[in-house]
Amino acid sequence: MAHLGAQRPGRAVSQPNPIQRPSRIQYCRSRGAYTKRVAAAAAMKLPWETPPDIYGIGMNYASHAKELGRDPPSSPLVFTKSTSSFCTGPYIVLPDPAVEGKVDFEAELAVVIGPKPCWEATEADAMDYVLGYAIANDVSGRFSQFEAPNGGQWSVSKGFDTFCSVQGEITPASDIGDPHKLAIKTILNGEIVQEGSTSDMIFRIPQLISFLSKRTTLLPGTLILTGTPPGPGHFQSPPQYLKPGDVLTMEITGLGALTQEVIANDDLRHSKL
Repeated sequence: MAHLGAQRPGRAVSQPNPIQRPSRIQYCRSRGAYTKRVAAAAAMKLPWETPPDIYGIGMNYASHAKELGRDPPSSPLVFTKSTSSFCTGPYIVLPDPAVEGKVDFEAELAVVIGPKPCWEATEADAMDYVLGYAIANDVSGRFSQFEAPNGGQWSVSKGFDTFCSVQGEITPASDIGDPHKLAIKTILNGEIVQEGSTSDMIFRIPQLISFLSKRTTLLPGTLILTGTPPGPGHFQSPPQYLKPGDVLTMEITGLGALTQEVIANDDLRHSKL
């Protein structure tokens, strides 16, 4: 892939092609809708238009834990994202800044469960329940997460509309070899701000699926966001939060790219009524 190389964070890369801004009606229709992808000569569609559940895994990259000055967790740190946060459209919509003014990005490998439900899977058979993969942006409101009264509201901070931005296309698991050997990066306005590898995961995909499925049934279409490498804006010095006009491109080896523009809430206020 063009952007997956040995560049270091902060080094400029070529600017992505300009985004063609669709109409507001097109945007609203695209939210919460999966689309088809032709892969290995076969069309494939995710089983549900909106995932039945969305799970996130916090601090699952060793280098990210180090960035935070934290010891690696002894078991997966699980949170949920609202299904209304799911978005395959071309925009990330910033909330009212009076409610959440510190919006951040996190590039993640998303695992899609299917085609059958997963319950009490062992690590040995967990990968049998993986339908495919996609690039996801675990968009996060850091004020709600860390600073608001009664802070620590992970699900609130990560559950705003469009805060689970995902490729509209799934890459079948059969198209990806070892999902723990994939380069992952984020390009913000032409500069690399996140760069890592899924080999840095503390808990690998079979461990995550087994851990979750021993506590709840993972229905077909469930998304598991597997964590992010170092470099989210909140942890940079100085912090770098998203603002209207920003363009984010996230890339993972073999999965292509997820590109979105950041817009203000007012730009879509009337079209969401």
